[in-house]
Amino acid sequence: MRNRYKLFIISILVLLGAACSSITQEIKPEELFAIPANFPKPVYDFAKNPITQSGFELGRELFYEGDLSRDGTISCAECHSQASGFTHHGHDVSHGIDNLRGIRNAPPIQNMAFQKEFFWDGGVFDLDLFSIAPIENPVEMDEKLGNVLEKLRKKEKYATLFQKAYGSKEITTERFLKALSQFMNSLVSANSRYDKYVRKEVGGTLTEEELAGMEIFKQKCASCHSGELFTDQSYRNNGLAVYNVEDTGRHRITQKDSDKYKFKVPSLRNVEITGPYMHDGRFYTLEAVLRHYNESVLDVPTLDPSLKNGQKLGIQTTADEQKKLIAFLKTLTDNEFLKNKRFAAP
Repeated sequence: MRNRYKLFIISILVLLGAACSSITQEIKPEELFAIPANFPKPVYDFAKNPITQSGFELGRELFYEGDLSRDGTISCAECHSQASGFTHHGHDVSHGIDNLRGIRNAPPIQNMAFQKEFFWDGGVFDLDLFSIAPIENPVEMDEKLGNVLEKLRKKEKYATLFQKAYGSKEITTERFLKALSQFMNSLVSANSRYDKYVRKEVGGTLTEEELAGMEIFKQKCASCHSGELFTDQSYRNNGLAVYNVEDTGRHRITQKDSDKYKFKVPSLRNVEITGPYMHDGRFYTLEAVLRHYNESVLDVPTLDPSLKNGQKLGIQTTADEQKKLIAFLKTLTDNEFLKNKRFAAP
């Protein structure tokens, strides 16, 4: 009986060990970050901050941590929800602490390692400095970075996570910001049906309507939404009526009159589910966006030259072309990215 009991206990321990090892299984380096075959080289310097499993896990924990805000109610995920392509779905402009409204729509957090500048006006040029802006913005998180670090130091959980990631429990500004960068750099969206079509992979079949839409897109949209990132990362005025004269876009950073009301060309990846659209979220549907380019572009001083071709301003498309364009744009939806459990709240 004793021998049988011992064998039973040993069997249970073996099973538990196997279960635990599967839960804590190491994530392969290529799962943390890999350059998709159809993507350009990343801009981010990984030599200064390589992604590790422990660094990724720390960054993910911080991304979903409410204590980054003054009263503990607003985490990064509040305005960047995974199911919505890491945007603030349904809000024209972001709602932050005390339900205060910002002045711009929250852009998606995806493919950050390939971007050279951040925010609609390009006000931050280094991803490692990116997180300071929302933390200290009075209508977003309304907190001081030093206060955030102090709050984290009081939580044993973070002492353990920083120890794993950096070899000591010390919580510093640099470590904090780089951990967030590690998580954000891992958010690569490159497995849409379009990507699989381009890479000739299983599941990469496009319909005749979608292929026709892709050709229309190449002819009429790709001058700005170019390359596999679907943005040339430039700043342009697309002829929108000015609702907020104080938000002059890129001009706020450069102070050049030639940059007035120019905003960064957004990526169109996952555009089907990242609405509302434009820097102030004024359009709630893709149909409304196309109508703007077809009918409502204004001849303003800094209007982009690409919208001045022909007798009429904008980008002229028929109802049939718009239908095909939208069908193509929906092929850029990356459901694997949107549902990847590694990116969800821990």
